[in-house]
Amino acid sequence: MLSLTSLGAAGTVTGSKHLLTHGDTRILIDCGLFQGLKNLRELNWQRLPVEPRDIDAVVLTHAHLDHCGYLPRLLLDGFSGPIFATAATRDVAELILLDSAWLQEKDAEFANRKGFSKHKPALPLYRVADAERTLAAFRPVPWHRPVALPGGATLRFRRAGHILGAASAQIDVAGRTFAFSGDLGRYDDPVMHPPEAVPEADYVVVESTYGNRRHDRADPVEALGETIERTALRGGTVVIPAFAVGRAQTLIHELWRLREAGRLRNVPTYLDSPMATSATELLHRHAADHKLDPADYEAACAAVTYVRDVEASKALSANRYPKIVISASGMATGGRVLHHIAAFAPDHRNTLLFSGFQAAGTRGRKLLDGARETKIYGQWVSVNAEVAEIPSLSAHADSDELMRWLSGFRRPPQRVFVVHGEPEASEALRERIQRELDWPATVPLQNRNYPL
Repeated sequence: MLSLTSLGAAGTVTGSKHLLTHGDTRILIDCGLFQGLKNLRELNWQRLPVEPRDIDAVVLTHAHLDHCGYLPRLLLDGFSGPIFATAATRDVAELILLDSAWLQEKDAEFANRKGFSKHKPALPLYRVADAERTLAAFRPVPWHRPVALPGGATLRFRRAGHILGAASAQIDVAGRTFAFSGDLGRYDDPVMHPPEAVPEADYVVVESTYGNRRHDRADPVEALGETIERTALRGGTVVIPAFAVGRAQTLIHELWRLREAGRLRNVPTYLDSPMATSATELLHRHAADHKLDPADYEAACAAVTYVRDVEASKALSANRYPKIVISASGMATGGRVLHHIAAFAPDHRNTLLFSGFQAAGTRGRKLLDGARETKIYGQWVSVNAEVAEIPSLSAHADSDELMRWLSGFRRPPQRVFVVHGEPEASEALRERIQRELDWPATVPLQNRNYPL
């Protein structure tokens, strides 16, 4: 019997885990952490409804935390199979997983030292040693070439855009073809190649992060420049929480474009994220996986000051001169950016600028929704700074771009599963698929088994 079960990213935009079952063979597509709302984050501590030791393989579409961040826990709970991913995704996952484990260890240590956790003691979900063990299970897969999976299945990766190494996964099993979109990028992204079409599939699993929204067609670089100039004129600092892989590199490139146009000459840029710095270096290693000219990117990188150690980061928070600080994490859920928000949010001259999707329940979403204070490491911080957003800088396809990708199939699939979106977004995309394409579409419920 063939079936699909979404163990995450069903009715929410995080925790991507989709289980494809054929007889005794179980293949998990993505294995991400839940983020945002507390009731979702608590799911990270619950065992999966399937025994990890019974999962034969994991197929990883890309290495953002909400797609790969649960992998070390999966191994801790008994999974011992291979993890298939593109070579670039494997390298990005090394940064993401080691950073995630390190932050969890440090956050647990800090909570225990300060006594603000209700758990005695506070524990990390996994440790650095667990992340290192996970990396040994990766099996790099080339683009466009079929690779054998357990149970007689085959896997083929196509470019999804979005971030370095991101792929859509075609899995053929039991005479059926499945297409998993992964997270789709923008067709006009200045850094990443556009998403590639999948010619045909019997079943399609498509993300819906922006399933109910269209990105502003105005030039996002112009909006970025105006926001920074406005802030600098009043003597303020722009703090940009940015995903260390993807948005940070795009922002570096776009800020360089502004400087080349004669703007922002007196506003220095700092990249305060060791992981983002390392991710930037990966662009050189995987030059074929993006479309930047090497000379341009060298020039863009040279225009940024890289902050590597903690003392330099603290000095940056204490520096009150106008500047741009790019720091992870993108939804302001952890990392060094929290210290910068705590330092700069109280002053009305500064700006907190968000450039990517903010999931429900995250600090970023709350700030965009108008919160005038935020809790950071057990202390309430007042928010008097300007809070701005440039959603068109997002690395996610909007609803029109999602429909464009779906329109690339040469024949209608038997069914489309709409995942990885908040309820309104997923439902809007489902309705649009049925209205415009006349394809059967379903928003799956978490942990419900769908026989195929």
